[in-house]
Amino acid sequence: MTLTANWSYPTNIRFGAGRIAEIADACQQAGIGNPLLVTDKGLASLDITTYTLDLMEAAGLGRAMFSGVDANPTEKNLDEGIIAFRSGGHDGVIAFGGGSALDLGKMIAFQAGQTRPIWDFEDVGDWWTRANPDVIAPIIAVPTTAGTGSEVGRASVITDSVTHVKKIIFHPKVLPTIVICDAELTVGMPQFFTAGTGLDAFAHCVEAYSSPHYHPMSQGIALEGMRLVKEYLPRAYADGTDIEARANMMSAAAMGATAFQKGLGAIHALSHPIGAVYNTHHGTTNAVCMPEVLKMNAPVIAERFDAAAAYLGIEGGFSGFQDFVQDFNDSFKIPHKLSEMGVGTDRIDELTEMALKDPSTGGNPVKMTFENTKALFEAII
Repeated sequence: MTLTANWSYPTNIRFGAGRIAEIADACQQAGIGNPLLVTDKGLASLDITTYTLDLMEAAGLGRAMFSGVDANPTEKNLDEGIIAFRSGGHDGVIAFGGGSALDLGKMIAFQAGQTRPIWDFEDVGDWWTRANPDVIAPIIAVPTTAGTGSEVGRASVITDSVTHVKKIIFHPKVLPTIVICDAELTVGMPQFFTAGTGLDAFAHCVEAYSSPHYHPMSQGIALEGMRLVKEYLPRAYADGTDIEARANMMSAAAMGATAFQKGLGAIHALSHPIGAVYNTHHGTTNAVCMPEVLKMNAPVIAERFDAAAAYLGIEGGFSGFQDFVQDFNDSFKIPHKLSEMGVGTDRIDELTEMALKDPSTGGNPVKMTFENTKALFEAII
């Protein structure tokens, strides 16, 4: 089966192996004549990035690149990127890479023309209306991992380097104008990142499906996203050159981020402060948190996951789903406890306070309190 398509939901998506070759046409369609390619330090020198810069240069678009993106990007990375954007006279961003590069690239395009500090646009109430929408530069997103789904998101996660708090910055116009999903760009991902990013997509789908908010479209997308991860992540992990598996994982990643318009929950509320304080890999952290969060939410979500388990071909209803999640983690060598990732027990109260302030708490099916959130941290660490 040839997995190639053009989608306009949730944005304009050019999906298919080899479609990075259309980067110049995508720039033209988005009205970008002088793009800044934003990526991370690890990707900057890889062949897929050099090839993309060659395509840009051959089309007369230059080969400007900013690669000062940390694993958990901060406002310092953002300030440096904005300097590069302005000094180069750029008129758009190609956000190229995993979630960190996509998030920062989107924020450079968003913030370069604003006059207020980035924290004024945190995803709180209607703070997004403070931004001047007319100066937000167009964005083309090119994911090179299959996990965060940031390519179809209207927000970015930026870590405050002073407080070590991850903050969500939201604006509708941060949604990329065009997305190029080319599974060939993910072929070189190491197994660790294939697993971690894939389980991030799975967590997005699980939490969206668990959320109590009403959004039946997202509910359906989350369910099918879980199925794609269950079926294709083991194949992508076992054979990184399996293009069908890689393509389906790219779909699952985009689906997870589309689905979580319905809400996230305790998995992300815990994972965000852990990643900000200890700089752990986000998707892997989510995977470690999931079994205990499912246990806490069981009284509310068990019946819902009985139906999901049947659809996913998992016997035993919700209990069977819980067993599957742990076995799935184990198959990818995911740690059982966060202590194996360098997380200590000395800051649990601080992490608990940070988790309760995270926007994801509002989508958890069981109300998060200091007591049950601290108990989660104690069980997971």
